[in-house]
Amino acid sequence: MPVEPVHRVADDPAEILRALPEKWHAQFLSEYHAALDAAHDLTRFARLQEMLRTWGLHAGAVSRPAFEVAERAVREDRRGEFVPMDDASPRWPDCR
Repeated sequence: MPVEPVHRVADDPAEILRALPEKWHAQFLSEYHAALDAAHDLTRFARLQEMLRTWGLHAGAVSRPAFEVAERAVREDRRGEFVPMDDASPRWPDCR
């Protein structure tokens, strides 16, 4: 199974929101506002940046037309249709 590179959306909240399907908007906005409020404490600003990077990657993935089909294959454990994370990244079990 060929592996396709992950499309990454910039760390701009407006761009992330535009890229996300509508069903993800409320969750993104909730997490964004919480991280933004917390970022007033300078020691927590990095968390806002990390949150935007993570959501940028998420938006790039879920905005792809084949995402829902692939997600369903994972949920139904149709292993011939996806590469398990343990196989894709040998260090993954150590990161959990």
